[in-house]
Amino acid sequence: FDINRGGWHRGGPYGGGKYFTPYGNPRLEDGPQGEHLPDRLASETAQFIDAHRDEPFFAYLAFYSVHTPLMGPGPLVTKYKEKAKRLGLNGQQEFADEEQVFPVDEKRRVRILQNHAVYAAMVESMDKAVGKVLRQLEESGVAENTVVMLTADNGGLSTSEGSPTSNLPLRGGKGWLYEGGIREVFLIRWPGETAPGSVSDEPVITTDFYPTILDLAGLPLKPKQHRDGVSLKPVLQEKESLKRDALYWHYPHYSNQGGIPGGAIRIGDWKLIERYEDGQVHLYHLKDDLGEKQNLAAKYPERVAAMREQLHRWYLETDAKFLQAKPGGPEPWRPGS
Repeated sequence: FDINRGGWHRGGPYGGGKYFTPYGNPRLEDGPQGEHLPDRLASETAQFIDAHRDEPFFAYLAFYSVHTPLMGPGPLVTKYKEKAKRLGLNGQQEFADEEQVFPVDEKRRVRILQNHAVYAAMVESMDKAVGKVLRQLEESGVAENTVVMLTADNGGLSTSEGSPTSNLPLRGGKGWLYEGGIREVFLIRWPGETAPGSVSDEPVITTDFYPTILDLAGLPLKPKQHRDGVSLKPVLQEKESLKRDALYWHYPHYSNQGGIPGGAIRIGDWKLIERYEDGQVHLYHLKDDLGEKQNLAAKYPERVAAMREQLHRWYLETDAKFLQAKPGGPEPWRPGS
């Protein structure tokens, strides 16, 4: 990037006052007492937009929210504590037992009740920050020729001790190949092209964003760089669906959220998940079973074999990396094993 405000190697705001100034971030000057990080990042972005109003620009804004540590503005936290009380949520069951992947002393728990006041405060704070950026586009006179895309990098936190948010009706969350980990919000505003409130059921993936941005900017695509990604322009213009047969995921490591190494492939409404550790295969039909509760692998062995073979071919075509064996340890899983 030509300009970097607040971006560094840490995945969350762990320096200084964390979400509040002083930030302890080498790429972000401290602000006035009480300043909340999403608001500050929105202000930095607004200044950038106004300074470049007369030329093409690309701004990538990552708020850090709602990543841990969970810290929301005091008045908003109070607002949502009072709302939870008003709705009668206090005292209700918050968690239920979930799938056990590893043998542990305590059962894995999943949140089934949305009543976390701090988390809610962080969501509203980020929402207000998004509004600040959109208002700046209007004030700078560039709202009608600027494309805005809003998405997230993964599902909500999903740890064994119980998380601050619920991904229901989706299963799992961050670090998992279930829909709760990989199905995210994706909103796009393209003035003059996308109708307000319109919805597309076309499955897309984050690798599509790069070729889409190039295409919308009138720049040539670079297939060697964006590989599996395709431009979403035809879908946004409601001219045609995407011409590809599958979406792929490769997650070759363990995570502190509880997920284990695995891969996944989606073809239409069918989705297959393969665990590298034990070769276990799950097959789901998402249109009928969005929560991925019914494993259909035993019922459709031929479909499993075909999807698994296609997934393995993709590993080889993309030179996918896998776990390496420790000296003297067992050989890790490889495609075809």
